[in-house]
Amino acid sequence: MEPRRELLLRELREAWDEVGEAEEDRREALRALEEDCLAVYRAKVAQVRQQGARLRAEIAAALAELAALRAAVGDDPRSAAPTSAGSLREELRAIAPKLEEVRQRRDEMCRQIAEVTELIDRLRQEMRPGERPPPPRVDADPDNLTMNRLQELRAHLRHLQSEKENRIKKVAELTSSLHASSSVLGMDPREITTSLQEAGAVAGDISDGAIARLESEAERLREAKRGRMQRLQDLVVAMLELWSLMDTPQEEQSRFQGVACNVAASEDEITEPGALSAGAIGEVEAEVVRLEGLKGRRMKDLLARKRGELREIRLRARIVSAQQEEEDGGEEVVSDDGCADAAERSLVLERLDARISEARDEEFSRKEVLERMERWQAALEEESWLEEYNRNKNRYNVGKGMHLVLKRAEKARTLVNKMPAMAEALTAKVVAWEKDRGTKFLYDGEGLLDMLEEYDNMRKDKEQEKKRQRDQRRLQGQSTVESPVARALQKNLKNVTRTLSMGSSKKMIVSASSSSLSSPRPITPSYLKSSFPPRRSNDRQMVSQDSFE
Repeated sequence: MEPRRELLLRELREAWDEVGEAEEDRREALRALEEDCLAVYRAKVAQVRQQGARLRAEIAAALAELAALRAAVGDDPRSAAPTSAGSLREELRAIAPKLEEVRQRRDEMCRQIAEVTELIDRLRQEMRPGERPPPPRVDADPDNLTMNRLQELRAHLRHLQSEKENRIKKVAELTSSLHASSSVLGMDPREITTSLQEAGAVAGDISDGAIARLESEAERLREAKRGRMQRLQDLVVAMLELWSLMDTPQEEQSRFQGVACNVAASEDEITEPGALSAGAIGEVEAEVVRLEGLKGRRMKDLLARKRGELREIRLRARIVSAQQEEEDGGEEVVSDDGCADAAERSLVLERLDARISEARDEEFSRKEVLERMERWQAALEEESWLEEYNRNKNRYNVGKGMHLVLKRAEKARTLVNKMPAMAEALTAKVVAWEKDRGTKFLYDGEGLLDMLEEYDNMRKDKEQEKKRQRDQRRLQGQSTVESPVARALQKNLKNVTRTLSMGSSKKMIVSASSSSLSSPRPITPSYLKSSFPPRRSNDRQMVSQDSFE
């Protein structure tokens, strides 16, 4: 630059020489020219200094931004100040790539965080549409763009995605449960879906409200299923019991074998469509009603047989007479016609069984007395026959078969002579029985001891009358005449023996005593005959005295 300056000064002097410029003007012009040059230099220096200050400010701003971005993305802020490598421009150029790289990292982190937060917001809206929590927006905390924050947001997103998957599975399970339950109950699944849609549920909805509606509907169907299961199990148990009780054939049971298999099944094991439908339960209920009706009819027949058995035992044991049994039987045992249900019939049957057992026990306890009473009845018949025989004036006439009649009369006299001992032995047995049982021994409704005592009194009166007649005949010398009083006593004694043989009342004795005193030999009355199997003919063996002792 100096040669050019010298060249210009030489050209200026030559011009001044040619012009003839004065020396003083020349010096003044050179000073002015020098001042202009200094001003230009000063302006240039100021400009350069301003440019340096601007570069320093840019470097400081770049360094501050670099430090802030590195802090935001999680880098160490101390690595933000690079070492000076020369001029300010070089230093600025050295900072620019690092700043651009950090800016790109920041933008990428912002993009990723924005995507994650958008997905989080979307999932929250799907699962909880009514909830409005403050979402973790990127611009809400621009200084926190670290990887930790991104990982937290991603973890939250994974949690929401897992919750969404669980909700989808739950909705699918609830929907499947609804369809299965409705199928088992015999309902149309489309009706369930329609009712849910009317309640606000849409396909693919996994919100809290949709799940709550599905759970409520599923629980309602489960309750209905449990109720029908219990109802069906009760009916099946009753049906099985009735089958066993009624001996129902297998071909009739085969229609309900599938239903009977569900009696011990759990709620989850019953999956057959229509297994718990109203129609299936109605069929089982109709079968139970049919079996109950059949059971009721058979129970009536059984009650009738039980009452007949009780009546037969009471008659066989001579506890009451046949007439009393007919009159009192309906009062002693409750009729099945008055039973409103099977439970009452069962109670009546239990009472009948108890009464039959009691009657059998009493029959067994009365067996010995009844056997002696049977022999006593036979003796009474023989006594009655002997009295009729003695009154027959033609008894000694010779005729065909008379030796048999005489033989029977001899045996009858022997048996009649044993009757006091028989009566005494029978009385002792009755007294022992009454003492052991603590109750009165009734024979066809009458006290047996009273009957025996009355017979004993009549026998004594008869003996006294016979003695009186013998004394009178001895005095009068009459051997065959009988007084009217004796005939009356004999007739009364006959009536008493009839009463003892069949347990008739005292009124029958009185009416018998008032009957005609003179009558032909009567045929043995039916009520005097024993209800036990008949004995042999006239030549039958007489009962020995030992059997009554």
